[in-house]
Amino acid sequence: MFEDRSYKRTFYSAPQSVESLIAAFLEPGIIVLSYLLVNAFFDEPVLRSTLTLCLLIFALTFPGRNRFAEHPASAGIDVLSSWVMLLAILALCGYATSSMGYFENEVLLWWAIITPLAQMVAIEIGRRLRRWMGARPEARRSAVIVGAGPLGAKVARALRDGSDSGIDFLGYFDDRQDERLHPDASDRLLGTLAQVSEQVRALGVREVYITLPLGSQPRIVQLLEQLQGTTASLFFVPDVFGISIIQGRLQDMNGVPVVGICETPFTGTNELIKRISDVVLASLILVLISPIMLALAIGVKLSSPGPIIFKQRRNGLDGEEIIVYKFRSMRAMDNGAVVKQATKGDPRITKFGAFIRRTSLDELPQFINVLQGRMSIVGPRPHAVAHNEEYRQLIKAYMVRHKVKPGITGWAQVNGLRGETDTIDKMKARVEYDLEYLRNWSLGLDLQIIVRTVRLVLFDRHAY
Repeated sequence: MFEDRSYKRTFYSAPQSVESLIAAFLEPGIIVLSYLLVNAFFDEPVLRSTLTLCLLIFALTFPGRNRFAEHPASAGIDVLSSWVMLLAILALCGYATSSMGYFENEVLLWWAIITPLAQMVAIEIGRRLRRWMGARPEARRSAVIVGAGPLGAKVARALRDGSDSGIDFLGYFDDRQDERLHPDASDRLLGTLAQVSEQVRALGVREVYITLPLGSQPRIVQLLEQLQGTTASLFFVPDVFGISIIQGRLQDMNGVPVVGICETPFTGTNELIKRISDVVLASLILVLISPIMLALAIGVKLSSPGPIIFKQRRNGLDGEEIIVYKFRSMRAMDNGAVVKQATKGDPRITKFGAFIRRTSLDELPQFINVLQGRMSIVGPRPHAVAHNEEYRQLIKAYMVRHKVKPGITGWAQVNGLRGETDTIDKMKARVEYDLEYLRNWSLGLDLQIIVRTVRLVLFDRHAY
């Protein structure tokens, strides 16, 4: 007669930490504020062009990256590289829209110098404040781990690596013999499972992490019942590290807790940000390169008989088949069940085709694919359908790279994995970089990949 609502609203997605919230607004806030301050210092009025630039900056840099826990040198390099990439994007927008004349060069110069310095100072202040907050006696929290296996050792390393966050790791509880314990855990054993509740109260433990295998469910339930008689916070760590986790998160589905293990990073606002950046950048780039594309089209037509554009079947978002455009660089056009990858000195490649492949100019028509919504500027490179059918059976999690739209350039390509993948190990490495991109996506990472791609196009010779 009555619906059982005891489970409703039991699980919540973890709220964003204050530190992450501050970091999200810090970078865009400093960039915008420093521009306004420099503008005021030179007695320049705040015009519509000034406000437009501030809005564009905020859109391109929000949310900012949390760098408070990074090494100062690593954070500094990241700030400088991200700043240079942002300036390059803004300069491209200014040139394409003929709006550079609305801004004073002296203001822009001082803004370009002061902004990264202000960011590094703010990060250092945040780092010191974070360390001070974590060092306060009242902020320290003691933690223990139930389960001294590989997963328990992994959680312990995570706790020790995050010592600035105020957690003191005390040790493990486990019933197994010493020879069955993880080597890193054997010398830090505090007791058995039967002693957990008693020791948690005696030691004043604030956090308990349970890392027992799912096969120990009755023991886990019994342990939880005992620990609910303490004031410790309880965390269960599922052993899902044997699979590739992409954007793992806890979700509430109408009161039912659902753990997301493999999900696209482009949902909600992230999807909107990604699409807007793709459309804006692709439109600007196509306007700028249209004379180059016309010259390339003529070169392809004169190089050998055949169409100017090569249309190849590829797998796109969620594995759906799409058509990808390229300037034709070969005399033959493989597009069937078996597709042979291009190799160095491949006789199918024309002389002009070798040039446009080496410089990646053959990929330029794919900016049209971006506007069509089939591709993104940055993402895993699309492989021929025939190659996907081959590699999905040979490489673990190969098809997970299709959780996002394929890209004109990607994280694998700027890390040395352009051109032919003539061994299974090379393809595995490419896939691993693609999955790393999915785990760590941000707009800043996309900008970094774009700038590194430009450098590779000019200087790299691995593609053919």
